[in-house]
Amino acid sequence: MKLVAAAKVRRAQDAVVNGRPFAENLIKVLWAVNQKLRVEDVDSPLVAVRPVKSVLLVCVTGDRGLCGGYNNFAIKKTEARLRELMGMGLSVKLVCVGKKGAVYFKRRPQYNLAKSFDLGAKPTTKEAQAIADELYSSFVSADVDKVEMVFTKFVSLIASEPTIQTLLPLTPAGEICDIDGVCVDAAEDELFRLTTVDGKLAVEVEKVTTDTSGGEFDAGLLFEQDPVQIIDALLPLYMNATLLRSLQEALASELAARMNAMNSASDNAKELKKKLTLSYNRARQALITNQIIEIVSGSNA
Repeated sequence: MKLVAAAKVRRAQDAVVNGRPFAENLIKVLWAVNQKLRVEDVDSPLVAVRPVKSVLLVCVTGDRGLCGGYNNFAIKKTEARLRELMGMGLSVKLVCVGKKGAVYFKRRPQYNLAKSFDLGAKPTTKEAQAIADELYSSFVSADVDKVEMVFTKFVSLIASEPTIQTLLPLTPAGEICDIDGVCVDAAEDELFRLTTVDGKLAVEVEKVTTDTSGGEFDAGLLFEQDPVQIIDALLPLYMNATLLRSLQEALASELAARMNAMNSASDNAKELKKKLTLSYNRARQALITNQIIEIVSGSNA
């Protein structure tokens, strides 16, 4: 199971890397169009900032267990955020992505679970679109005033970090911000590759940078459509890409946690086998010694 999880981690990272060119070019276009609108207001429902009275919280967990504390950490982080929001007097709805989180919160009626989705073995654009449609409809219809997501950010093969970030409302430049309002910078990323050194698994870290330069349009460029309409069409695409990337990172974190859990289980099994073998040999030696003593005592009698 450790080797299977290790292979799946690499495939999950490859999926993130393969989707990077689309995200990079989308960021460049959004940034460049936004430069043309620095003096204009963007009239898009996804950037509408309203007084927050209700919040939609998205919790991303795994579909399976045997992955250490991965699911538990994400659930505890979600519960802490739920208590914090409810303590502010806000109305909170919950959307779960992943069977483990859905099963946990369904058993607790004090939380308002609106909908649940399965994470799947390989998140796709179609699955991300289905989740995004639910978020869009709730936010645009003013059913909720803010959308936050709790997911596990892939830090390394031995570390992951449950993170809370704000999905909606977006900024006009298409930036995703954390709960403190600090925009997430995706300009630098790390890619972890599994290799072997002296017959053992090893990890190579490669820093990948996103070049946002060269995104400016020519000053004399004319838009066939209103730039505001272009941004209004690009913002949902950008959010879908960001949501898909978050799901892929969560899946990579789950697989890395499962690989480490299986590695620990193997080490514990070897240690248990060593202890049991030692106890067995001691008991066997004691039995042989007692039989020898009985034989010697019988011959002397």
